[in-house]
Amino acid sequence: MTSENLRKGLIYGIVMVILVGLQPIIANTRPEELDSYIFAAMTCIVEALIFFPITFIERNQIKKAIKNNSDNSENLESLLNGWKKHIPLLIYIGINFGIAQILFFLGYQLAGAINGALAQKTTVIFSLLFGWIINKEKVKISQIIFSFLLLFGLVIAITQGSFNLLEFNIGVIIMLITTTLWMLAHAITRPIFVEKDATPIQIVFIRNTLSGIILICTYFIFYPLENVGLLFKPINIFFYITMGAVYGFDLFCWYKVLSYLDVSKASVLASPTPIVTAFFAIFLGEVFTIFHMIGLTIIIVSIYFIVREKNASSSENRNTD
Repeated sequence: MTSENLRKGLIYGIVMVILVGLQPIIANTRPEELDSYIFAAMTCIVEALIFFPITFIERNQIKKAIKNNSDNSENLESLLNGWKKHIPLLIYIGINFGIAQILFFLGYQLAGAINGALAQKTTVIFSLLFGWIINKEKVKISQIIFSFLLLFGLVIAITQGSFNLLEFNIGVIIMLITTTLWMLAHAITRPIFVEKDATPIQIVFIRNTLSGIILICTYFIFYPLENVGLLFKPINIFFYITMGAVYGFDLFCWYKVLSYLDVSKASVLASPTPIVTAFFAIFLGEVFTIFHMIGLTIIIVSIYFIVREKNASSSENRNTD
């Protein structure tokens, strides 16, 4: 790894951490009338609009590569249009992420910004679980141990050291369900990337487009038609555009970080986001306690060792192929 790659990775990583840290703050300061359902729908649509030009530029680059590299044109053509073979799966992914987006905002609303941000760090555990179940990836004993250690850190933080599991309010449970849905979708999407039938940017654009359309089309089944007026209030427009922009550029920065740093370094770099959330949560009246800090420290250490072992396993598999 060159120092230039490290520098660029750190820059994108710092921006990403700030953007992720801001998400729960924006979610919890939105107007009360802007319910999680419509907020999720408009966030997805804004994200899709952000990724549309990025996807367009990437596709043009692939097309140019096809013209300039006839020897590899078949693989590049698959990367360009291979997603069409997975339309039923992509529709499910759109539904999955649409539901998860609603739960994401609802979970933060009920759990609070800090506790919600800490619960979000369980993604690494569900990544291991679904990687093992769906993609037959190996899981080491040490990863299982550190997964339990991560949960231990979460319990310390959420219960403020009392270990009373009743302190896991419904918001934290919803956030855990959200991370489960995220990682399930990522696990079943992984073969698309392995087969080189699409790029991550294409999938992000497709899933957000589908999620936004599905949520908008189903919203008025559950809510009165006059709620359409919520979409045109200036304060509401500000919040869903801001949330979509923060979420969208966070994803873009994440993929840029992965292009400069390996997954273990990128994951650890992203792990302190609750600190940023805690800083801004002061304005919401939340307090970042010593138990939050102890729990977060345990979580960060656990994530480091879980991902490091995962990288080591991937290297071993490549060496034996």
